[in-house]
Amino acid sequence: MKKNIYHAFGLTISSEYILPELKFLYPADTYHADVVIKSDSLQDEWTAVAEPGRSTFIKEDLCMFNISNAAIYKIENGKSITVSPHEGVQEDQLRLYLLGTCMGALLMQRRILPLHGSAIAVNGKAYAIVGDSGAGKSTLASAFLKRGYQLLSDDVIPVTLTDDFVPMVTPAYPQQKLWLESLNQFGMESEKLRPIIDRETKFAVPVAAQFADKPMPLAGIVELVKLGGEQVEIKAIENMERFQKLFYHTYRNFIITRSGLMEWHFATSAKMAGKIDFFQVGRPAAQFTAHQLTDLILEKFLKEEKAV
Repeated sequence: MKKNIYHAFGLTISSEYILPELKFLYPADTYHADVVIKSDSLQDEWTAVAEPGRSTFIKEDLCMFNISNAAIYKIENGKSITVSPHEGVQEDQLRLYLLGTCMGALLMQRRILPLHGSAIAVNGKAYAIVGDSGAGKSTLASAFLKRGYQLLSDDVIPVTLTDDFVPMVTPAYPQQKLWLESLNQFGMESEKLRPIIDRETKFAVPVAAQFADKPMPLAGIVELVKLGGEQVEIKAIENMERFQKLFYHTYRNFIITRSGLMEWHFATSAKMAGKIDFFQVGRPAAQFTAHQLTDLILEKFLKEEKAV
């Protein structure tokens, strides 16, 4: 089967599936694939390891997920992803989990910390926006792009440490996911965009022209939360609370303990926690405040930067 060669998350990926979201690399006669994505039947293997009532099987350097509306996926040793599609599944559904849950597991197997959120580039530094689903992470990142800043990642943020423990964000791929409501607020037309999943009102928004394709030091993290009031609130996250937040906002954090990665995760968090600014920003749930929040965050981080 033909191999398609891509670059994303700092990795060269050889895939039997076409992945239009990723940067395509023209195949050379020789290339080193960091990750191989292939198709094969996993039904027998899943039957042998499946536990009643569970859609996951996880141990050190091996994760399997049985997603009922997509496929059985197997991620091994941070080097391969095997896909066993369920009958009738569409490829956009396959890719949704392939580039999300599977990639999050693979990054952890490679000892790369995947935060759940959006990362933007401001003045040569990376800032991560994390939060629960629906908090408005991608919408806020889009407001930064409207100001001329660049995107590093949307959904899965890969963080590594340099030899002297400086946290670095590696670019993922040049696409955002935005709900129709957010598109409308920014005056963007959905008719020209592809729904993430057929008949969904969440759309894939290409941002190649505003994509930062080089790793950048992670200077700060914003935890975005929704509030019941009408005022924007901001507070610093300090000390041990940083460890709790880093664990909570690790992408698919249920993988950590079952993969035997708690010691690695704690050590990584300890090395990066004191090197970044960390704030919680509360926004009114019933208002569109992305532009206001952008002003607030830029003022806060740039002020902190000048004070260093």
